[in-house]
Amino acid sequence: MSTRYEIQDQQWRQIQDLFPPERKPQGGRPALDNRIMLNAMLWVARSGAPWRDLPDSFPHWKSVYTRFRRWQKAGIWDEVLKHVSLDSDEESVMVDATIVRVHQHGSGAKGGKASKRSGVPVAD
Repeated sequence: MSTRYEIQDQQWRQIQDLFPPERKPQGGRPALDNRIMLNAMLWVARSGAPWRDLPDSFPHWKSVYTRFRRWQKAGIWDEVLKHVSLDSDEESVMVDATIVRVHQHGSGAKGGKASKRSGVPVAD
């Protein structure tokens, strides 16, 4: 899969067993593929678009949203998060600005005597 917001094959193999089976033991109509539904959920999450704006290449937005809520209530997202956080790939590392210092020449401060503000009368 090479689409922008879709999960890669290697990533899917790592988490596919955490999702419930598409076929229920009692039979009935089989559910849509979990990977397709996950890709639709990722599209919404990554694009920031509302559920109703889900492209036609994915299942109906209501089906995707219903599956998302079921997985949320069942605690599946918590399990997926635990599983993927065990093996950090450091694909994106964030640097907090509180630990980064500016070079002394880039700070904008003038050297020498302290300068006075213009327009302020000087007290004797």
